[in-house]
Amino acid sequence: MLKFYGYKKCGACRKAEKFLQQAGIPFEFVDIMENPPSTNELSAIVELADTPVNNFFNTSGVQYRELKLKEKMPVLSNREKLALLAGNGRLIKRPLITNKEHATVGFNEEQFSKIWR
Repeated sequence: MLKFYGYKKCGACRKAEKFLQQAGIPFEFVDIMENPPSTNELSAIVELADTPVNNFFNTSGVQYRELKLKEKMPVLSNREKLALLAGNGRLIKRPLITNKEHATVGFNEEQFSKIWR
């Protein structure tokens, strides 16, 4: 079963939920604000998604700007970036979906059709 890390007020999360529901794909919803994935879970998800860890940051979010992460990103290690993400669900780009074989970050209908159908 898919594990869907999301936020109910997030537009991309609502679109992704609707896509999965219409496709009849079951998933477990986890509120990313209350229960962000751990550093180890994020590390595995980054590897499965075959996407750089920087792409997991919600760069348009208030937290990203307040923490001035744009300036800090070049000097942070991947481990430090993962720790930041695990410690603050607001920093994570949503939705984050995995089934422990594949993973996606954000909502892209074409990507979802290819990976989750």
